[in-house]
Amino acid sequence: MVRIIAGAQWGDEGKGKIIDILAGRADVVVRSQGGNNAGHTVVFDNKTYKLHLIPSGILYKDVICCIGCGTVIDPKVIIEEIETLKACGITFDNLKIDKRAHIIMPYHIKLDELQEAYRGGSDIGTTKRGIGPCYTDKTERCGIRFCDMLDKDVFIRKLAETMRLKNEIITKVYGGEAFSVEKVAEEYLGYAEKLREYAADVSVITYEAIKEGKNVLFEGAQATLLDIDMGTYPYVTSSHPVAAGACIGTGVGPTVIDSCLGIAKSYTTRVGKGPFPTELFDETGDTIRNVGGEFGTTTGRPRRCGWFDAVIVRHSVRVNGFTELAINKLDTLSGFDTLKVCMAYRYTDKDGNVFVTRNFPASLEELERCEPVYDCLPGWKEDITHCKSFDELPEKAQKYIERLEQLTDCRISMVGVGPSREQNLER
Repeated sequence: MVRIIAGAQWGDEGKGKIIDILAGRADVVVRSQGGNNAGHTVVFDNKTYKLHLIPSGILYKDVICCIGCGTVIDPKVIIEEIETLKACGITFDNLKIDKRAHIIMPYHIKLDELQEAYRGGSDIGTTKRGIGPCYTDKTERCGIRFCDMLDKDVFIRKLAETMRLKNEIITKVYGGEAFSVEKVAEEYLGYAEKLREYAADVSVITYEAIKEGKNVLFEGAQATLLDIDMGTYPYVTSSHPVAAGACIGTGVGPTVIDSCLGIAKSYTTRVGKGPFPTELFDETGDTIRNVGGEFGTTTGRPRRCGWFDAVIVRHSVRVNGFTELAINKLDTLSGFDTLKVCMAYRYTDKDGNVFVTRNFPASLEELERCEPVYDCLPGWKEDITHCKSFDELPEKAQKYIERLEQLTDCRISMVGVGPSREQNLER
C-alpha cells in the first residue's frame, strides 16, 4: 500500500496522530515538503512528542524515515530535535535526509523577520523561521542544498556568492546587520558533519521500497488551504501540501499511489491572517479553542476557531483526489445544544447581486464577501472519549459524521475522539 496523508483544511488537523497510527503499519515513512514552521503532536506510550522536521515514523525503530527533497531544513533545528528525541530513547539508525533538500541559512531567517516587519499591517503572518526566503532562493536557483553543505569547497564558494547579495539586501534595503561568511561557514560545516551519516537519495529508497511491495506512507506539513497554488494566497506556505506535492517532494510518479487520506477536524481552525467565513468571535469559539487545545505546536499561537466548513473540505477532496477522510477531535464538540455546518457560501458582488455557491473562490476579495450558509444539527451531551467503535457513539454524533460525509462528497473512514492512538475509531 502506497498512501499519501494530507491536511484538508488550514492545517493543525491532527495529522500527527493519524500518521502515527498508520506509520506503525508502514515500512517507509516520507516527509515530502515544508520545514520547521509546522509540527505534529504525537502521543506514544503515554508520552507526548512534538515533532517538527522528523517524520512521525521515527517512534517505530523498524520503520525507515525519510526527509524528501521538497523539504527545507534548518540544520540547527533538526540536530536539536534529534538530540532531544535521542534523550528519550529514540534511535535514528533509519533516518535518511535527501541530499537535494534545501538548507535554511541564517540570512533566510533574518530576511523573513525584516520582510514581515516591512509589510507592517499587511504582513502574511509567517512563523519567521526562514521558510519562504529559502523556497524563494530555491526557485531563484541560488539556494544551497544538503549535498552542497557536505562538500566544504562547494559550500564556501556558493555561500560567498549568495551572501554577497543577501548582505546588500539586508543592510541597504532593510537597514539590518550583515552576516560574516566565515562565521556562517564554520557553524554550518559543523552541522554538516553531524548530519552527514543521514545523507541519502530518498527517491531511490522510496522507489525500491515500492518495487518490493512494501507499505510506504507519505506525510506533509500544513494543509490544502495553505498550498501555494490551491490555498488562500498570499496567506499560504511556500510549498505544496496537497497530495501531488508528495510526488514532487520525494521524486516518485503519481502512478504508484494507491490511496489519499485527507485529515480534517470536526470544526475549522486557522492561524495567521486571511478570510475565514465560519470564524467564531463569541463564547462558542472560545470554548472550542480551550476544549480542543487549539494552540500551535510550533509557535504556541492561539488558533482562530469556527464551525466545520464543507466548502473548504469539498475543495480539498477535489484538488487532492482524496479517497477517504479522517475526522479528528469529534470529542471537542460534546456538550453543545446545536452544531452548525457550512454547506455553501452566500456571496454579494460589488453591484449588490447575491449568489450562492458550493465552490471555494480563488479571490480573497471574493472570499471576504462570502457568508456561510449553515445546516443546523442537534448536538450531544455524552462524553465520547471512551468509545471504542463508531457504533458506540451517541446517535447524534453518528448523524453528524454522516452529514459531513454527505456534504464533503467523501467517505469518512476514521473518527478521532481523543489525542491518543487508541482514541481513533475506524469504520
